[in-house]
Formats: sequence, C-alpha cells, structure tokens
Amino acid sequence: MSAAKSKTVLVIGAGGVSSVCVHKMAFNAEIFPEIHLASRTRAKCDAIAASVKERCGREIATYEIDAEEVPAMVNLIRKTGAGLVVNLALPYQDLPIMDACLEAGVDYLDTANYEPKDEAKFEYHWQWAYHDRYRDAGLMALLGSGFDPGVTSVFTMWLKKHKLKTIRQLDILDCNGGDHGQHFATNFNPEINIREVTAPARHWEGGAWVETPAMANKVAFDFEAVGPKNMYLMYHEELESLAKFVPELERARFWMTFGDQYITHLTVLQNVGMTSIEPVRYQGKDIIPLQFLAAVLPKPETLGETTKGNTNIGVIATGEALDGSGEKTFYIKNICSHEAAYEETGNQAVSYTTGVPAMIGAAMMVQGHWQGANGEGGVFNIEQLDPDPFMAMLNEHGLPWTVEEMAGPVEF
Repeated sequence: MSAAKSKTVLVIGAGGVSSVCVHKMAFNAEIFPEIHLASRTRAKCDAIAASVKERCGREIATYEIDAEEVPAMVNLIRKTGAGLVVNLALPYQDLPIMDACLEAGVDYLDTANYEPKDEAKFEYHWQWAYHDRYRDAGLMALLGSGFDPGVTSVFTMWLKKHKLKTIRQLDILDCNGGDHGQHFATNFNPEINIREVTAPARHWEGGAWVETPAMANKVAFDFEAVGPKNMYLMYHEELESLAKFVPELERARFWMTFGDQYITHLTVLQNVGMTSIEPVRYQGKDIIPLQFLAAVLPKPETLGETTKGNTNIGVIATGEALDGSGEKTFYIKNICSHEAAYEETGNQAVSYTTGVPAMIGAAMMVQGHWQGANGEGGVFNIEQLDPDPFMAMLNEHGLPWTVEEMAGPVEF
C-alpha cells in the first residue's frame, strides 16, 4: 500500500457519533488537515460544522448525499480529494459505500457491520467477501472501529499481547449508567438499537453458536462509577470476528445493561407490533413500524444536554498467563462521563464512546500505523491489527482505560 495517500477524510452520516468524530478530528488538525462531511440531510451536517467552527475555529465542508447511490458517492469522493471515507451512516449502507470506495480508489472505515434492511441479521461475511478486491486495488477497509465492536476487540487483543498467551473465556460488559430524563429513548439510532435488542441472543461456546430468546438471560453486576445494574445476554457482531481471530476461545458472551423502565416500554412496543420491520399498509403507503417508531422517539443527538452519569464498558478475559504463572483473569475497561462528553463535543457519552474510536481508527490509517497485513491492502477487522498505538490514543483523546487482575473467572 502507498504511504502517500491523501490525508483528507470524508465522513458520511450526521448523527451523534458523526458529530463526536468530526469534532475530535477537527481538534487534531495535524492528523486531519482537511475534513468533509456529508449525509442525506445537509442541515444536520451544517449544524455539526457550525459547532466545530464555534469550538475550534475550523471550517468543515458539507454536502447532501444518498450514500446508497454509488455513482453520486464516487463523484463526491473525487470532488473532495479524500483518501479515506469514514462511514458513520446506517449499517444498511455499508456495501454501497464500500463499492464507491473501490471505484474511487480510496480507503474505507466503519463502526458497525452490514445488515440487510429487511432482516435483523448481523454477519460479516458480506464485507469479508470484499477482501480480495480491496487487496488487489491496494486499498484498506477497516471494519468495526467503534467501541463495541471496536475498543472491546482492541482491549481483547491488548490482553492477548501483554497479559494472556491464550484466552479461554471472554465476557464483554456494556453498561450505560446515564439518565436522560425521558420515559423511553435510545442512546443511539433507535432503529438499529431496537433491532439489536429484540433479536435472539447468541453466544459462542464449545465451537458453536448457542441461541437463546432475546432478553431471557439476566445477571446483576456492580459496575464501577455506576453501581449495580441488570445486564442481559445479547448477540453483538464482535463475537463473530473474535471467535474467528481468537480461535482458542471456549466461550465468548456479550452483555448489555437495561433499566426496568426500558424493558417495560420495549415489551409493550413489541406486543403491539411497533418493533416490526415488516411493511404495513397505512393510508395508501407501505410503512415500516420500527422506522415510524424511530421517527417519533427522541433523537439520540438531542439527549446530550440532559444525560447525567457514566458509561462503563469493558472486557473480562480468562486464559493462560503470558508469564507462565498459570490461569489468570483480567478486567480491562473505560469509564466515560456523559457530562464531560457533552461539555467537549455537545454529545452524550454513548455517541462519544463510538465517535472517538472512529476518529482514532481513521488516525491509524491516515498516519500509516495500520496498513493491513504486511503493508498489503484488504478488509480487516480491528482485532487483526496492532492494538498498542490505538490503546495509546484512547488514553490521549478522552477514553482512558484501566486493567486489573481479578481473583478468578466470572461466576455468571
């Protein structure tokens, strides 16, 4: 891969995650000398650009684009002179954006894997299928550079590089201890959030996927800086890639916290059909109930000012210690303040914890720290790359982490 690629970036999408990512890029002009921002609604891009201008004085060029229109995307990429496209749009749009990057000859980054519009199905095979084409073009695609997936995978690989020779058991714990004062709201895109939560749970065990009903397995856990919370077993896409790239894993699980009020509201909405992704005929038009629900719920990017408290997201891993001292268990995590995230970027911590790693992944690419395998292009999940420079930037750019040894493996 060429080290002389343009450092200009084009960000697609204008939600809370994009706002954080663009702000953090703008704060680091030496890494990101030129930033462009596009989405279906240009006014949302303009609002982010105005905030950036106010906070650090930098100009961000904005555009209106339908990310599923490949020729229009190719034209925009070429117009901006971007060397990297940072995809912070909807997961349904991953493949057309990857197609546009291939045609325009630029690198690609996203934070969430592709899923079809008509099925809540989180799988990487659609994007992994692009590997040879990206490699042959001398381009790199980085998948999953958010927090989970993203930082949780980097945490795992940092432990494997520095603490554990092998990882036998892995638990990812995602706790949002923030209170936004709403009866019911999601902290990131409502459509994606609710599709995740209502899908059957799956975890990796004994070399196979074990499926259980959604929200059927609940465990209480005391999270630092948050307190005791109920967390629920869910499926999340990094389990698939971690099971592939950490082949010795005997068990890998993903847990997310939800309050009783959230569960009650979600149950009612499910019972009356509002979480369905099947079209319903209404006043002569087909509408998707979940998309209509997303339209009437509070927008995640509007929750920053009222959200108080902390997030606590981390990984607990058990395996054979690198130093030969037997089996060890380590807990590595980040705690992020909603109030501090809002003060810095105007967004709450759930957007912040995804937007900052998107910026860091982009920095790894434009600075040449990550250039795929042996400098060759292709499609790579974040856990395939050296965790150390990414972990260093987490500490420097608002997501400091801690690691501790635990007395033994988790008992849940």
